[in-house]
Amino acid sequence: MRLPLALCAASLAFAAPVAAQDAAPPPSAEAPQPAPLPAPKLVLAISVDQFSADLFAEYRQHWTGGFARLLSGAVFPSGFQSHAATETCPGHSTILTGARPSRTGIVANNWFDLSLARPGKQVYCSEDVTDPASSPKDPVVTPNFLKVPTLGDRLKVVDKRTRNVAVSAKDRAVMMMGGHATDAAFWWKKDGFVTLKGARVDKVVAADVAAASKAAADTIAAGAPEVPVPDWCRGKDRAFPIGGGTIGTGHFAVRPGKDGDFRASPRMDAATGALALKLADDLKLGRGKATDVLSVSFSATDYVGHGNGTEGVEMCIQLMALDQTLGTLFAGLDAQGIDYVAVLTADHGGYDAPERLDQQAYPQAVRIDGTMSLDALTPLVLAKSGVAAPADGPLLYADGPFGDFYVSKALSGEDKDKVVAALVAVAKANPQVETAFTAAELAVTPSPTGSPQDFTLIQRARASFDPMRSGDVVILLKRGIMPIPKGTTGYAATHGSPWDYDRRVPILFWRKGYAGFEQPHPVETVDIAPSLAAVVGLKVPAGQFDGRCLDLDGGARDTCATPTR
Repeated sequence: MRLPLALCAASLAFAAPVAAQDAAPPPSAEAPQPAPLPAPKLVLAISVDQFSADLFAEYRQHWTGGFARLLSGAVFPSGFQSHAATETCPGHSTILTGARPSRTGIVANNWFDLSLARPGKQVYCSEDVTDPASSPKDPVVTPNFLKVPTLGDRLKVVDKRTRNVAVSAKDRAVMMMGGHATDAAFWWKKDGFVTLKGARVDKVVAADVAAASKAAADTIAAGAPEVPVPDWCRGKDRAFPIGGGTIGTGHFAVRPGKDGDFRASPRMDAATGALALKLADDLKLGRGKATDVLSVSFSATDYVGHGNGTEGVEMCIQLMALDQTLGTLFAGLDAQGIDYVAVLTADHGGYDAPERLDQQAYPQAVRIDGTMSLDALTPLVLAKSGVAAPADGPLLYADGPFGDFYVSKALSGEDKDKVVAALVAVAKANPQVETAFTAAELAVTPSPTGSPQDFTLIQRARASFDPMRSGDVVILLKRGIMPIPKGTTGYAATHGSPWDYDRRVPILFWRKGYAGFEQPHPVETVDIAPSLAAVVGLKVPAGQFDGRCLDLDGGARDTCATPTR
């Protein structure tokens, strides 16, 4: 019987692989890995303040500049600031130290030292409390509270030729990323860039910093027009009522003489990036015998998020402009012929204004009421504890309606224990509070291990607990509670919670010659320093990092092996 032509063809098709397999030569050995790259001459560490993983996911498809370059490298979209105190100072302290706030000692932007003689007892995270001229509102800036070295600090110990440079609009970002041994450190302070008290500044650097400050000051004095709205951002350009005003239609015009307009706009980031590039050129970063470090923290995203929330046209304009600012920075380093490795992450995430979320049918998002204020809590705690109010000073100290709460040292040990127990009970009974932990509970909780997305709330609180600086009680609000009461002027939204919208941040690495890849599994910002230490050939004794080394080349090269320096 003759088979139909189609069946004959099918028979041949099935038979062919067998014949081909019989005749095929033995498989060749795997291609060798590419040769290891030498240590880069410059580490470029970038933080984008309040740049959540949610914003990264929302905007990544639209970038064409610096972000686009980073997207061609090693992409970790689910990075974590794994601790509960998701504020600027603690977050920045993790990035180049490889240590959580429980080890860096930076437990918040502000904490309280009840042993200090100063009124209010408050301490700012990067101030010199020994200087009589310093105050939390106008600090004499120092990194002294940072308990561990940064990558730049470690490199300078190994090789004094390393230059360690940091720049930002915020002094705390500079101090926490630059560390104790900076060769140049500049931040913005009312119409100009300033540096550490008593710091010696190279004449060329001083001239360029003065020029950058003057250019910005001239813009502030004269004012500036609105920033153009990218076409695809126009759908976000609509007003939402909030308090006595609106958000959602800001285009970043600078009113003459208004420093705040300049600072909370893409122009602040552009000035920061331009100064960073000028410092790299002035100090010949990446062109010496040793590996240098340039830390740049872009602050405007945080200012925009606070003032306008995260989902309006303001944030759209800001992130599209930052993409171009990053592109300019990278192009400038390329033009200088520098072999650099870049990393970009954030100190924390952020959350949109409840008024806008409410229109999106998200009922969990509400503003906090007044029941967690110290004025409201104090009489309740006194009544429940049965303790008399201290004769001198307040019963409780706190920097807001959540986080660290401190009990007066004027109380006896027994009365203090009663107040702590009462405060925990009162807090847990509040419908806007998720839970509360005592310092004693946190002190005996082991430091967390495993995946940061699975950390329990007590583990998240433990990751930012320092027994010498943290409060007697740590209070965590429920998911979606915005700790800014109605009627507050200036701030539409904030961060600081233990929830993932504040903890999750992107982590992006790029180096010329590395293969691009994306790793969706959770990693931590404390993994950045050990990864960079391996890339630059810096050997660090075991146990000094809370993080681990990450593969930055998609397995093509072992980037966790120590290269030749």
